[in-house]
Amino acid sequence: MQKQLFTYLLLLTTLFVQAQRNYTESQPAAAPAAPGAAAASAPDKNAAFKRELSLEQKSETKGEVTIKGQKIPYKATAATMPVWDENGKAIAALFYVYYERTDVTNRDTRPLLISFNGGPGTASVWMHIGYTGPRKLKIDDEGYPVQPYGFEENPQSLLDAADIVYIDPVNTGFSRILDKTVPTSKFFGVNADIKYLADWINTFVSRNKRWASPKFLIGESYGTARVSGLSLELQNTHWMYLNGVVLVSPTDLGLKRDETSAGALRIPYMAATAWHHKKLPADLQSKDLTAMLPEVEAFTINELMPALAQGGSLSKEKRQEIAKKISRYTGIGVKEVLEQSLSIPFDYFWKELLRDQGKTIGRLDSRYIGIDKKDAGQRPDYNSELTSWEHSFTPAINMYLRDELGYKTDLTYYIFGPVRPWDNNNNNTGDDLRQAMMQNPYLNLLVQSGYYDGACDFFNAKYNLWQMDPAGKIQDRMFWEGYRSGHMMYLRKEDLSTSTDHLRAFIKKSIPKFGTPAKF
Repeated sequence: MQKQLFTYLLLLTTLFVQAQRNYTESQPAAAPAAPGAAAASAPDKNAAFKRELSLEQKSETKGEVTIKGQKIPYKATAATMPVWDENGKAIAALFYVYYERTDVTNRDTRPLLISFNGGPGTASVWMHIGYTGPRKLKIDDEGYPVQPYGFEENPQSLLDAADIVYIDPVNTGFSRILDKTVPTSKFFGVNADIKYLADWINTFVSRNKRWASPKFLIGESYGTARVSGLSLELQNTHWMYLNGVVLVSPTDLGLKRDETSAGALRIPYMAATAWHHKKLPADLQSKDLTAMLPEVEAFTINELMPALAQGGSLSKEKRQEIAKKISRYTGIGVKEVLEQSLSIPFDYFWKELLRDQGKTIGRLDSRYIGIDKKDAGQRPDYNSELTSWEHSFTPAINMYLRDELGYKTDLTYYIFGPVRPWDNNNNNTGDDLRQAMMQNPYLNLLVQSGYYDGACDFFNAKYNLWQMDPAGKIQDRMFWEGYRSGHMMYLRKEDLSTSTDHLRAFIKKSIPKFGTPAKF
């Protein structure tokens, strides 16, 4: 009897042990234990890293920045938020970083600055860590990269004056399409881009309770077309009225140029660049830049445009006279000017100006110098300024987002992302902005241009303002500022200080006194 009982207990014990073994083997393997910690409680330090976009992922951190001697505390939110289709389905997710000053008691009166860069196809990295954010990349005083790469406090950040959100459109930064069945034309085009971003901004403003706040859009380069179009889309489709729009290095905003005007309007930029490289005659070179330029601008409008309009009917004597003046203002020889039929292409200018020195100049910032395989040719081999910027911005933004802000992902941060083909048809963004301003008495416009920007030049930016408002009815709400640098004028230390002060003054000017009605 005792033997049978013993056998029965042994069988039960065996079955129990086997059941426990089977259960254990069916569970996921535990993460390796950290030194000095129990294996069961040790987290996997890479558990949150994925090479796919989460629909809504968020990392919140606290920070502080000293601006003009004042310590500004803030909360930074690095997160993703969906793009919805017409049926409420999430088809993409946008990455953004949102900064809120935390010692503010009334968020309703606190300005909100919504920031975009351009491309199209580039992330908001440039103005984020180059211009208005609380951290900026490490560069020298003129904007050239230095090693070791990294970032530092930005004493000129705009966070003292406004909360800021930096938004990466689809396929830029960490933003991605989620539904691969959705055609890319839903996102990649002038008007498609404006439409889905306006809807996204509406959701962001609602989630963060910012409907009462004075709202401003800022865009750089192609981002200027984006925010110009958004000003009217937000107003007409989402009933969201803005206080201000800032255009940093604006494109043509869909305001068409014919060959005559395009050929003439680039001359003041060329004169500024030739002045910088000391290629002008002594009487012009001895003047300050802003004292020299009005003469060139007057020649452009009053003499060069009419001459180019005459084309082949222009007399030989007048053609020679105009060529000599173009040469005087651009540093390009009279013979070469005549060979170009009085209209010097940008590419040729960047190659020709310093050809005698075996050097080329940059497109986006013509202070930058490049060297080509051959001195001969019609255009530089590469953009010397863009190469310089990429190898300083890319390490800094990755270090900042992943380390300081703690956003965990194995996704590549697209400085430039795949957004082609891009539909540029029906670009009426300049006129969209005009309409928004004429419908909204509160809405003001600030344009910021670098004198040495050959991609979105300063005189074409002025021309935009003239053509947007041919009757001169809203010129008192349009403001233009120029800086002695290029496309990203804020990379130069002196211009960073001046341009951010201009932003502060513009925001203050664009917020009406309490109780002021919106009427003409």
